[in-house]
Amino acid sequence: MITLERDFERALGIRPSVSAVIFDRRGRLLLQQRSDGGQWGLPGGSVEIGESVTDAVRREVREETGLRVSVRRLIGVYSDPEHQVVRYPDGNVWHYVNVCFECVTRGGRLQTCDETLALAYVPPRRLPAALLSNHKVRIRDACARRIASFVR
Repeated sequence: MITLERDFERALGIRPSVSAVIFDRRGRLLLQQRSDGGQWGLPGGSVEIGESVTDAVRREVREETGLRVSVRRLIGVYSDPEHQVVRYPDGNVWHYVNVCFECVTRGGRLQTCDETLALAYVPPRRLPAALLSNHKVRIRDACARRIASFVR
């Protein structure tokens, strides 16, 4: 069955992914400037085979920012093709189904890696112009502080 799921995923270009909204004590949002295009966005990435979405978000945040986090709440699940189909400069096209969590820092220190050009805490009302458009929706939803999760 796993082979069929892999073939199905590959043929349609669908990838499960996670992203993290991390606020500091001043209410600023952690953003990552990505090395694959220079745009800013939330830390996150693809879920690996055999990994839960919560394990994936903790791993991705650690790899991309150096921080250890725990999951506080589910912000939403995002699959709308209008926002979630991503075309990369190398020609690859993926339809991401993203699970976005608000996370809390538990340790570590900010550091970049090969996927991260820069990291910055920014006020949610002063987001950079070069912010990934599909991340704007997630940030807006996180800032709404709604108890129920969004499904978009």
